[in-house]
Amino acid sequence: MKYPNEGFSPETIANLKRELEESGKSFKIVPSEDNSEEFVNFYFIGKYEGKDVIYDAALYTLRLHYQSELYELAEHEAAKKFPDFHGISYEEDENGNLKPLKTDEEEVGWFITELIMEMEEEGTVKVQEFVDLDTHHDFGIGLDAALNIESIDEETLQKFVNSFNNDSLRLDDTFYTFQSEEEEDEF
Repeated sequence: MKYPNEGFSPETIANLKRELEESGKSFKIVPSEDNSEEFVNFYFIGKYEGKDVIYDAALYTLRLHYQSELYELAEHEAAKKFPDFHGISYEEDENGNLKPLKTDEEEVGWFITELIMEMEEEGTVKVQEFVDLDTHHDFGIGLDAALNIESIDEETLQKFVNSFNNDSLRLDDTFYTFQSEEEEDEF
């Protein structure tokens, strides 16, 4: 039987189960340049409506989620103020160094930076831990989650998968704000 979503296919699930058993882990990290200490994309097997399914999960630190929300809001405001703004594109030169921005992009960049600093000072954006499911995902079930943790490692992923699958995951409903870390000049 052909499944429109391979994340529900018993064959695909069996293949991932075998892979997980061989690795001794309950998850498989999806190789990506985006993975970092604050964001990891991974697969794990869980239940949905009583049946096994593959979850295509993205776990963020709450700090990264906060920064994303701030930037998204600032970009939205920049688009209102600068009608021709369609994002800032950073380009590298042949040595891998960032090229200077065009004058109009630099102006928008400064506007966004100042707006972010202002919103941080005023506590405009507040975030809390969450888990969102997307049952119309292209592979399995999409799962986005943000937890108030410093960083994400394999132990964190293991704990998350276990608590999610055991229905023992408890989210903190406190709203948080964060301050950008000031970069120190190096001499």
